[in-house]
Amino acid sequence: MSNKTIKLKIVTPERLVLEEDVTQVTLPTTEGEITILPGHVPLIASLGKGEILARGGDDHIPMAIYGGFLEVKQTPEGGEVVVLANFAEHVSQIDVERAQNRAKELMEKKNASAVDFEHFEAELERSLNRVKIADKWKGKKYRKLPFHI
Repeated sequence: MSNKTIKLKIVTPERLVLEEDVTQVTLPTTEGEITILPGHVPLIASLGKGEILARGGDDHIPMAIYGGFLEVKQTPEGGEVVVLANFAEHVSQIDVERAQNRAKELMEKKNASAVDFEHFEAELERSLNRVKIADKWKGKKYRKLPFHI
C-alpha cells in the first residue's frame, strides 16, 4: 500500500478550520458522497450539507459541513483537497444543546411574516446537520482538534 497522503485544507469565511495530511477524505457533494484518495484526478465540485470524514492513519476526523466548493489538485505527494465551505465545524466543537435550541428558535419564527425563507432554511438545515453529526459520533473514538485552529 502506498504511503502517499493528501493535503486537506478546510476553510470557511471566518477561519482556517483544518490543514492536515490525511490518507483519504469523504465529502458530501451536491451530486452525492465522494471519497478522495491520493492520486485522485483533478476535480471541482459544489458541496452539500453533511459530514466530512477525513482519515489520518487509523484516526477519524469528523466534521459537519454546510455548502461551499471543493477542489482536488494532483501533486507528487498524492494530492491536495481544498474545501471552501460556507460552514464547517469539528464534531468535538459542536455545542449540541445550542444547536438544538437554535433549531427550535428557528422553527418558532417560521410563521413570522417577515422571515427571509432562504436564510431561515439554511440556518435550520445547518443546525439540524450539526445535531445529526454530533449524535452520530457520540461515544465513538475520533481525533479531537486543538481549539486554536
